Amino acid sequence: MTAEPPMTTQPPRTAEPPAKAAAARSPRALKAARMRQSFVRFWKEYRTHRSGLWGLGALVLIALIALAAPLLVGADSESVTDAPGLPMEDPSGEFPLGTDQFGRSVLALLVWGARVSLTVGLLAAFLCVAIGTLVGIVAGHFKGWFATVLMRITDWFLVMPTLVLAIALATVMDRSMWTVILAIGVTTWPTTARLVRAQTLAVESRPYIERARALGGGHGHIMLRHVLPNVMPLVLAQTTLVISSAILTESTLAFLGLSDPTITSWGGMLQDAREAGAVSAGHWWYLAPPGLAIAAVALAFTLCGRAVESVLNPRLGVAR
Repeated sequence: MTAEPPMTTQPPRTAEPPAKAAAARSPRALKAARMRQSFVRFWKEYRTHRSGLWGLGALVLIALIALAAPLLVGADSESVTDAPGLPMEDPSGEFPLGTDQFGRSVLALLVWGARVSLTVGLLAAFLCVAIGTLVGIVAGHFKGWFATVLMRITDWFLVMPTLVLAIALATVMDRSMWTVILAIGVTTWPTTARLVRAQTLAVESRPYIERARALGGGHGHIMLRHVLPNVMPLVLAQTTLVISSAILTESTLAFLGLSDPTITSWGGMLQDAREAGAVSAGHWWYLAPPGLAIAAVALAFTLCGRAVESVLNPRLGVAR
């Protein structure tokens, strides 16, 4: 007689909780997990760029100062009637950057001006990138006369002087912050449109786009579900680079007197200093701070943009 092999007992399987198993199989949960992993990888690579970290730190500091302006310098520091000092005082312990022609603290105006300059620069850049992304994807997806007309319009805006167009729009419209945002946004999008169109053409030539069309995917499905996610890294890098130029353009329009005179911005401070004769009188404390602030923010956004561009496209080999 042959002995039967001993029976092995396996430990009982513990069933996963239904909610956990459903979440693990949920497409939304999988998408969120992949986004978290992508962000972690992006941040690990971004931290290796010292210039990008310096730019990000400067932007965070300036943004915190702008948000805390009422606590730092007071809510009435922009008032002309309740100015605490004498007109055009030299820098002192009470006024570290002196006063303007109305006796207001230049340091307080600099802090308040950060709010307007950052807001206008960010919103104008987002409007510019949104228009450019829409035009670029549509022109790259559709072929024929429609795409040709879109690109000829883009070329016309591209060769026209951006500042001249922005000045023309700001002149014929009401002088307000939203007019400046609109003027910058609708005149600076052609570069983004051309970059996005080139990337869209590269994505459209891939095999999975042909499979999506063969399975019945329409134009909207292909552009939103396949093309847009693939051009978003380029759009993100372009946004950080456009913000700096938008802030410079806003400061130029404010310096030319085409913005709202009732709000305080860095370009408006330069315009007020020029009208007050600070250049001829040698009052450097009224001219230098807003100019240095504009240059610092533009440089910080440029450093962040270059770092983001290098992370998303390592072949560029941007210096760290």
